[in-house]
Amino acid sequence: MPDGLIDAFWAYENALVTNDLEALDAAFAPGETTLRGDAGGLLVGHDRISSFRGARGGAPIRTITSIHVRVLSNEYALIVSENEPRSGGRGLVTQLWARHADADGWVVESAQVAGAPAAMNTAVWRVLGNPLVASTDSDGGALAGETVAVKDLFDVQGFAVGAGIPEFLAEAEPAHSHAPAVAALLATGASVRGIAQTDEFAYSIAGKNVHYGTPPNVAVPGAIPGGSSSGPASAVALGHASIGLATDTAGSIRVPASYQGLWGLRTTHGAVDAGGLLPLAESFDTIGWLTRSPSVLRAAAASSLDGDAQQPVEPQFVISTELLFAADVAMQGAVVDAVGRLEADGLIGEVGVVDLGDTSGFFDAFRTVQAAEAWRRHGDWITAHPGVLAPDVASRFETASTVTAEAESSAREVLAAARTQLDDALAGRILLLPSTSSTAPSVGADPDEIDAARAATLAMTCVAGIGGYPALSVPLLEVDGAPAGLCLVGPRGTDLALIDIAAPFVR
Repeated sequence: MPDGLIDAFWAYENALVTNDLEALDAAFAPGETTLRGDAGGLLVGHDRISSFRGARGGAPIRTITSIHVRVLSNEYALIVSENEPRSGGRGLVTQLWARHADADGWVVESAQVAGAPAAMNTAVWRVLGNPLVASTDSDGGALAGETVAVKDLFDVQGFAVGAGIPEFLAEAEPAHSHAPAVAALLATGASVRGIAQTDEFAYSIAGKNVHYGTPPNVAVPGAIPGGSSSGPASAVALGHASIGLATDTAGSIRVPASYQGLWGLRTTHGAVDAGGLLPLAESFDTIGWLTRSPSVLRAAAASSLDGDAQQPVEPQFVISTELLFAADVAMQGAVVDAVGRLEADGLIGEVGVVDLGDTSGFFDAFRTVQAAEAWRRHGDWITAHPGVLAPDVASRFETASTVTAEAESSAREVLAAARTQLDDALAGRILLLPSTSSTAPSVGADPDEIDAARAATLAMTCVAGIGGYPALSVPLLEVDGAPAGLCLVGPRGTDLALIDIAAPFVR
């Protein structure tokens, strides 16, 4: 047995128990080739592993039951250890240890962690079944065999809405019937797999929930999933469901779709019956879906959209340089490259540049009206339950509580003029822009970094909300190995047409 190897192993285990981040960092090999994998994916590089640990808040308490050592050379050894978590079950950890010249003794170069199998991931699901609700279709509808993750804002008969907050759930009454959007999917052949988590009151686009945890981003391990439709998005990306029934007020479908490499549709405002839905800001709230394929997305959308009200659209595309420059430089480059490929492949004609006019006050007006409506809807409950919300969500509601009637009225006037301005500038053409300002930030990113990404993203996503337009996030972009969405914003009533146009984009 090499000198110091077992001592290094136990030092690492003790650091896990005490969540000694400095010691844990020192136990893993420095550099960009160090590996750590688990059911959530693979982290590559010491810094990404360190960031993951810092955001995790400690590892589950466990007892080591056996250690198996295979010495490979004087410099390398493999250790496989079995453990019993305090919560039950059994776990397995495989580590490649190395004696590094630039480290103090033995360090881990690669680790694979297999925890005790969970009955379900409660960061993704609030309630899960097999199915939770069976399809009501007996004729082999278009969605036969598909499964749905329902965002925890929709009524599902026999279950209460929790809106991402345990205290709200405890006081809520079970629904007497399904929300129309749920019933439509059931009638078309799909079954409900479960009720999936959301950010608190859906007032966030990060996907982090202090009560239930952060759903995993399987496309970018260690990164936030995007919200507020984080649960449905992660369920679809993980393969736990094929359809995420979700909502989008300021980007809550488009953001997780972009961060996790999914198709996501925000529908024309008012095009889908919003009965049985807990609102956030009804002037902008829309219903939509997240899927892994355009065909399933189209079938899901067709189940709720009125086909007679849907309109064709000429595939004429434009880009706003002002909106494009709101994204980071890497995202700008990815959009330009993608548009160039689509033009070269003959999938779109020459893309023009559109001048949207002065949009400087659009976002502030959008945010003011959204905040005023959110406070009217939830302010009384929040006031009666101080300290329940996470600091970032609580801060937004605190700001919302200060919006005066005069400020709201003025903002609505700005939005009415903005809607006309956008209609005139776009003139029935399809606007192309990034779905998000960047790829998914790390779970352990500084809050200021996440806020900056949020603000830049909302400056782009609010355009669809202001115009009441449908917006489709297409998983077409890639930046440094991470997925991102190209967003198509079309005229009102062209929801299905956007899917048909974009379906050939991804091969």
